[in-house]
Amino acid sequence: MAVSMTTGFSIRLAAPVASTSHVRPNRRRRITPQAGHALEILGHAIEYLTDEFIHNGAQMSPGNGELEAVQLLMALNRQVYFECPEVMTVIDRLRSAFHLRAA
Repeated sequence: MAVSMTTGFSIRLAAPVASTSHVRPNRRRRITPQAGHALEILGHAIEYLTDEFIHNGAQMSPGNGELEAVQLLMALNRQVYFECPEVMTVIDRLRSAFHLRAA
């Protein structure tokens, strides 16, 4: 496992694709300052590598190191984001309150 010196987040070198089985789209997440900093750095790195990839006129082909680097950074970005806890909506809080009283 590698550790980013600027954020303290530990990240796997072979980042798995985030499982979407339990991920609910359109859910807000509580992003800590450390996670926000990591997301900002990853976003800048993705943007930079993508710009370089396009500027150099590289072809999308399997085994392209630049493309693999962008995909790795994107997977790490998703991993950091999905590790942030979801914010409960008002409806979730109401459902939770009613279930506690019914029990």
